[in-house]
Amino acid sequence: MSAVPTPGSMPEITVPDASGGFRTRRLAAPVAWPEHPAPHTVRVAFAAAHVAADPRGDNVPGAPAAIDWDATLGFRRELFRHGFGVAEAMDTAQRNMGLDWPAVQELVRRSAAQAREHGARIASGAGTDHRPPGSLTTLDDVVDAWTEQVEFVQGAGSQVILMASRHLAAVARGPEDYLEVYARLVKQAEQPVVLHWLGEAFDPQLAGYWGSGDVEVATATFLQLVRDHADAVDGVKVSLLSAEHERGLRAALPPGVRLYTGDDFHYPELIRGDGEHHSDALLGALALVAPAASSALRSLEAGDTDGYDAAMGPTLPLSRHVFEAPTFHYKVGVAFLAWLNGHQRGFTMVGGLQSARGALHLARLVELADDAGVLRDPDLAAQRLGSYLATVGMTP
Repeated sequence: MSAVPTPGSMPEITVPDASGGFRTRRLAAPVAWPEHPAPHTVRVAFAAAHVAADPRGDNVPGAPAAIDWDATLGFRRELFRHGFGVAEAMDTAQRNMGLDWPAVQELVRRSAAQAREHGARIASGAGTDHRPPGSLTTLDDVVDAWTEQVEFVQGAGSQVILMASRHLAAVARGPEDYLEVYARLVKQAEQPVVLHWLGEAFDPQLAGYWGSGDVEVATATFLQLVRDHADAVDGVKVSLLSAEHERGLRAALPPGVRLYTGDDFHYPELIRGDGEHHSDALLGALALVAPAASSALRSLEAGDTDGYDAAMGPTLPLSRHVFEAPTFHYKVGVAFLAWLNGHQRGFTMVGGLQSARGALHLARLVELADDAGVLRDPDLAAQRLGSYLATVGMTP
């Protein structure tokens, strides 16, 4: 058994604040979160995983994605060790923000093979993003492009997540077009799919999805689709950042159709449930806080709701910070924390996206990660934070 660090032996960090000054704090000793290599049973939980860029690659805006495969797959093994399935090649992995189709294909192939090896669940995003903007002009074009990705994902041995399509949002004239396209797609699936409703905060080009800018009207269309094809739908993944909307939607779903929360602002209460309904999870936030969230689910499996709250509650301020507006840049925080925790060699992202959050935001992230108990090696985190702050000119 290793010695428990004493508080005085832990490193200090000095971080900038918005006033132009600095503050210093001593990091907490690392939490010895237990591993949980078997899938969780009380909730179905997918962590949406990021990709680690190859530091030697030319990952500038517009360049093909150069991926560090060892680090990327190693991060997924870390998620498996804590009982999570992987939601692969989703927006967390920078779909539509630097991850090109050849990289998506390689990612899904490798990740699906690894999931089989570990007896873990994997579901992967299928969309239309391999086609250039404006290149699909009819519903048939959209279905044909989408079918290509669905067939690839299924062929790799992964469950299909039907990602929201920018092409469909541009072509559809109203709710009936969404119903037609999705009906054709779910009938092709070899196993029940997950329907992905990604809100405008995550992708402004998806405004008015399901044929209306009115959320209630859009929800009615969405529910009609699910009810018409309930046997072909495993669950729905909703990322609208509204706990009230999610509670209403999950209560209205047909029996057997899961609500996979994508609400990174309210997930502890939604996963915990209200005694009658609960949400399962398909979340980028789970990749941030996997050890703590796994411990929380382990407590929930034992009927210990206090233990669940004690482990999951402190992760929420971190998640809300990482997903603050502009929300679609949350991937930067996921990659930064992965670097601090030693899951990748450098703080670099495909498409040069690491520049999309500033030093004040990232410094505060470290404090909140410390509060949540998810800095696995405080000495490494302090050293890497210091090197980053020095590079950007944020030192006293």
